[in-house]
Amino acid sequence: MANIQSKYREQLKLSRRWVIKIGSALLTNDGAGLNTNNIKAWVEQIVQLKKHGVEVVLVSSGAVAEGMSRLGLTERPQAIHDLQAAAAVGQMGLVQAYESEFSAYKMHTAQVLLTHDDLSNRQRYLNARSTIRSLLKLNAIPIINENDTVVTDEIRFGDNDTLAALVANLVEADHMIILTDQDGLFDKNPRNCSDAKIIELSNVDNTELDNMVESTGGKLGSGGMFTKLRAARLAARSGTNTIIASGRDAENLKRIFNTENIGSLLYTSKKPDTAHKQWLAGHLQMKGKLVIDQGAEKVLNNSGSSLLSVGIKQVEGNFNRGEMVACVSLAGKQIACGLVNYNADEVRKLVGQPSNKINEILGYINEEEVIHRDNMVLV
Repeated sequence: MANIQSKYREQLKLSRRWVIKIGSALLTNDGAGLNTNNIKAWVEQIVQLKKHGVEVVLVSSGAVAEGMSRLGLTERPQAIHDLQAAAAVGQMGLVQAYESEFSAYKMHTAQVLLTHDDLSNRQRYLNARSTIRSLLKLNAIPIINENDTVVTDEIRFGDNDTLAALVANLVEADHMIILTDQDGLFDKNPRNCSDAKIIELSNVDNTELDNMVESTGGKLGSGGMFTKLRAARLAARSGTNTIIASGRDAENLKRIFNTENIGSLLYTSKKPDTAHKQWLAGHLQMKGKLVIDQGAEKVLNNSGSSLLSVGIKQVEGNFNRGEMVACVSLAGKQIACGLVNYNADEVRKLVGQPSNKINEILGYINEEEVIHRDNMVLV
């Protein structure tokens, strides 16, 4: 274990690109206004990382929390328009704080606001990737946040951990650093269990981790360790290793770069997915579900084959050709997702039928597969 730990920690100094995500509680003194001292310390360390040749993309929470502070709100708004208003007010202070600190080092910052639609639409996805990469070449620091002022529940990422993972895929980061209000991932909830032990190192696909996380976050944030583990697994699709560490110690970025044993390191041993597969995996909103039989589930998991109509048992939802749908087992577990070749009504007519009958049933044939393997990703 020590050798594996050393191996993956040493890789940090060889990194060419980091995505750093900072949570709301850290940025806003648990809701008491922007933590300017910590922002100053983080900026100083990011500047040092840049001097060591590391490109940094910063995914920053805090807009809603800062807006709450400015507006005198004690609880996170529930109504979507109130939440959007708080984000709009808070975004001003947040960006101003970063710009002020980075300008002291003669470094430019760039605000990039994204929604799920920006990354699920292939053209906009490529545009976002090109823009962020151009900013890095220009030696600017992209500061990325969800566009809370216009986003709705139907198109939101849900939390900035997921956004950071998608950005890691987008820029093919070597490491994703998630700074939070906990020291890392524990085997039990450290808030409730005094005997909780930190998970210093683990393969991100270790299924035992699933029993160690809880899906609730603090009153300011929208995620918890569950979202951080999910984000680490999503980031791993581009070969990105993840470190979950405390941001309470404002020097932790420097300590992580110096390969100190800080936080929880979740590594991946898999080869990176293709860029197209990474984009597919980033689709968080499904337009419908295809319930598949055990034979189809086995083929998808073991052979990486396409989904044929003969293996479909049920169709849920209304979707058009080319939209993203989930492939779900009879037990209700999501197996894969992909871009479907037929609309919902057409697939309903094809349920359980062999591919050679598609033309006879529909009167035409688009593809022999309901979802081609090139347009499908296992989850």
